[in-house]
Amino acid sequence: MRHFLTIADFSKEELLEILDLAIQIKAETKQRNFKEYLPKQVLGMIFEKSSTRTRVSFETGIYQLGGIGLFLSSNDIQLGRGEPMSDTSRVISRMVDMVMIRTFEHSKLEEFAQYSKVPVINGLTDDFHPVQLLADYLTIIEEGKDKDLVAAYVGDGNNLAHSWLMLAAKLGFELRIATPKGYEVNQKILDRALEFAKISGAKIVIGNDPIEAIKNATVVTTDTWVSMGQEDEKEKRVKDFTGYIVDTKLMSYANSNAIFLHCLPAYREYEVSEEVFEGPQSKVFEEAENRLHAQKGIMVWLDGKRND
Repeated sequence: MRHFLTIADFSKEELLEILDLAIQIKAETKQRNFKEYLPKQVLGMIFEKSSTRTRVSFETGIYQLGGIGLFLSSNDIQLGRGEPMSDTSRVISRMVDMVMIRTFEHSKLEEFAQYSKVPVINGLTDDFHPVQLLADYLTIIEEGKDKDLVAAYVGDGNNLAHSWLMLAAKLGFELRIATPKGYEVNQKILDRALEFAKISGAKIVIGNDPIEAIKNATVVTTDTWVSMGQEDEKEKRVKDFTGYIVDTKLMSYANSNAIFLHCLPAYREYEVSEEVFEGPQSKVFEEAENRLHAQKGIMVWLDGKRND
């Protein structure tokens, strides 16, 4: 049995298998051909962090695959009253076929997976956001940018940046990350990505200059400067991130055919300008839709590995 906790746990071949499945299922969906790959299966969806795209995409996805999703906020289950994660896992995983968790500490997710009898999917933790990156790469494939890909990430060295590191390191493309000083990516995660990069041939460049990161990039991406739980830091962060807004001037340094991605929600005139967000290079809503299709690929792939 396999879990989907981080991209680091998968080979390049496995990641491409999942993406191929997502592409196939998306094509079927567009033809209104809803094959029941997971008939009558139940997906338990545990939310300690609220979400729009994660809930809607997983709940819609499991329904279109022939199953049903159960929304479980931490206030609705005993986890919110202090029940150990290990106990919650051993109870819930005896009643459902798969679990998705969106939480804070990555260690909570790992503990749940350790005790689970069914596949567990990382819907987001403070360290990683792997389902988002598969949706991003699916969008990159559809836009024809996966060949000679040069990706530039500008902004906070957060869970999204960490997942970009792992995706580049596994698939072998060039990734440049530019963060303000003091907001760099986690060094242990970077070191692990660099080890994978030695095998895949990925080129990973870390720095503090957004212009250098974006020069001739074919994909430009960013994330909110103030993530959930950091609201009290907003004033300081906005000041510290001065010069990191992806606006038309910054985008002009990228390849002329570059696309812009953002995992959403986007705060206009902070990390991205209105003009770029709503402009012709922006593929953010195609990317958002692809959360649905990428996650269906993940669920079907995990179900196929249940007996491994």
